[in-house]
Amino acid sequence: MKKHIDELLQRIQSLQEELEEEYRKRREDLDEKRAQLAEEFLRTQRRYKMGLFRFLVRSRFLVVLTAPVIYAGWIPFLLMDLFVTLYQYICFPIYRIPRVKRSDYVVLDRGELPYLNLVEKFNCFYCSYGNGVAAYVREVAARTEQYWCPIKHARRIRGAHGRYPQFFDYGDAEAFRQGVERLRRQYRDDD
Repeated sequence: MKKHIDELLQRIQSLQEELEEEYRKRREDLDEKRAQLAEEFLRTQRRYKMGLFRFLVRSRFLVVLTAPVIYAGWIPFLLMDLFVTLYQYICFPIYRIPRVKRSDYVVLDRGELPYLNLVEKFNCFYCSYGNGVAAYVREVAARTEQYWCPIKHARRIRGAHGRYPQFFDYGDAEAFRQGVERLRRQYRDDD
């Protein structure tokens, strides 16, 4: 059974790598098209831009009213971002855990889209930052868990991080004791 799980994990990894390669090719194709059609692309994109006044008039009153509540989320996102960055810069070298490259997770490129007005750009910036920080924090936490407690839970959890399948089965004390040091050193270079 363990062999079958390992084979499935290897197939999943292979498919993820294949998917990343396809995404890379699509990005290259899009970059090439952008270079060829840059001016036409901008003209076309700008035609879809909705003016700020029209955007606000069309927005529902309760949406506008609750915006400050949503935007207050900047504070915890920023604090979490700062704490986790500091945490991994202090602790990861001690545990010999490779640091997570923040820029792989926090990507703020949507503000360059010419068809977005100022509010839409700010909203995209906010969502990109919040989701990027969440993904960044998750990877830092996953690497920490891999070092300190690489044991699966007794029951299935939803949305487990990518390192979780390599963890030891719940209750398998022998495997844990024999393999924990090996797993603590097992970080792929592309992570």
